[in-house]
Amino acid sequence: MTEQNETIPKTMRAWAVTTPGPVDGDRAPLKLVEKPVPTPGRGEVLVKVLTCGVCHTDLHVTEGDLPVHRKHVTPGHEIVGRVVARGPETQRFALGERIGIPWFRHACGVCKFCRSGHENLCSHSVYTGWDHDGGYAEYVTVPEGFAYRIPARFDSLTAAPLLCAGIIGYRAFERANVTAGGRLGLYGFGGSAHITAQIALAQGIEVHVFTRGKDAQKFALELGCASAQGAYDPSPVPLDSAIMFAPVGEMVLPALASLVPGGTLAGIHMSDVPTLNYQDYLFHEKTLTSVESNTRRDGEEFLTLADRLDIEPAVTEYPFEQADQALRHVKGGNIKGACVLRVSKE
Repeated sequence: MTEQNETIPKTMRAWAVTTPGPVDGDRAPLKLVEKPVPTPGRGEVLVKVLTCGVCHTDLHVTEGDLPVHRKHVTPGHEIVGRVVARGPETQRFALGERIGIPWFRHACGVCKFCRSGHENLCSHSVYTGWDHDGGYAEYVTVPEGFAYRIPARFDSLTAAPLLCAGIIGYRAFERANVTAGGRLGLYGFGGSAHITAQIALAQGIEVHVFTRGKDAQKFALELGCASAQGAYDPSPVPLDSAIMFAPVGEMVLPALASLVPGGTLAGIHMSDVPTLNYQDYLFHEKTLTSVESNTRRDGEEFLTLADRLDIEPAVTEYPFEQADQALRHVKGGNIKGACVLRVSKE
């Protein structure tokens, strides 16, 4: 039996992916539609969406870079909202509580990856805004075990980017084996990179940024990064570690070339990597590693760290009705921080 604390409408406004394709000019593969408000199932809560970040992965879903998993899906996976109804067998969150909903929606819990603490590698994992309708909507459901409590210090706008950009950046930071007091290169400087930079800087790490956007370069220097240059420029100093935020495989070569012997490059999502000359790019025990999603432990650790380090995501607010325009802004790449939709009032 569903428990609720307010009158919930039968239908809601939501953005849906019509036919995936380029977000370009006047064309956008998104349409604002009317959908039924979802009913929370066993172990799920219904959330009234307050804000939803506009992530680069949303662009991959809408443009078709990621294969269609759900026709006419509603994108969005950096969701902050309040619990307005609870499905059967729920107990973790109270009605009215503010929670966060991330990209990683569910895993099987029984495979060898789930049982060994690597649930992000579960072959049965599903994702918000790709396999299941996400936060470009007025209401959304989530399994309560895969949602997060939001630290009180963050308002709902600045909290939204933490739920994917922040968490995946934190996992990439961990995978990149950044040494204490070392030098870190960040390739691309959007929503995720600017949060990761703050984590690194707060821990005394020297950060160097590589990005095409002049405004993004300026923003990186304002945050305290040691340098900011073009995406393909050689590093001004040898790097101990690097993270590839830009989804551009060609940038892997200059990044690897800038690493010291034994250095690590972690890449989140990118196009095909060109042929590597072993001697020039991989010799001297350099490591090139991928980053896939995150675990719930990553999320809990990161939100605790972000709270303790006073991380301040920079956001550009868009009204809910302009989600398609926000996606165009993200595609342009020259972003100061992250774009966030204001879906409803607190």
